[in-house]
Amino acid sequence: MISHFTAHADGLFDGKGVRMRCAIGKAGIVSPDTKREGDGTSPRGTWPMRHVLYRPDRETPPETGLECIPLSPHDGWCDDPANPLYNRPVSLPFSASHEKLWRDDAIYDLIVVLGHNDDPVIPGNGSAIFFHLARPDYSPTEGCVALSRPDFLTVLALCGPGSTLEIAP
Repeated sequence: MISHFTAHADGLFDGKGVRMRCAIGKAGIVSPDTKREGDGTSPRGTWPMRHVLYRPDRETPPETGLECIPLSPHDGWCDDPANPLYNRPVSLPFSASHEKLWRDDAIYDLIVVLGHNDDPVIPGNGSAIFFHLARPDYSPTEGCVALSRPDFLTVLALCGPGSTLEIAP
């Protein structure tokens, strides 16, 4: 099932008959041409939903048409523009700068990897732009889009190969 969803700068998320609150990057939304590593912005555009990562110690594979891949404590994501594995999954320990995907908080218990800056990867144009779980207060993200767990599961159930997430002003 192909679904299209939109995350708006005002914190509204909608598509496929759902409307809900979301969190976006703390510095707002920018053109993907001006997106830079670590700037706290969410890149404007329509991004493919690649696959779901989930914490098997906290979650069962969610109901979705997207591929689901269990995380392990050794999973990370390279955010070092000088590294050849920039904006790619890595195994920890990893000597270059990276994000740890197995976190103490719950925001990465469910992650959809978005197809931002991955085909091709351009060093410095932003990494680890995910769709993930929101903090209870919906505080802004580092550039991702985030929903509450119940809303996230509702959206995942509507997704399948070819589904997209648009980040719009």
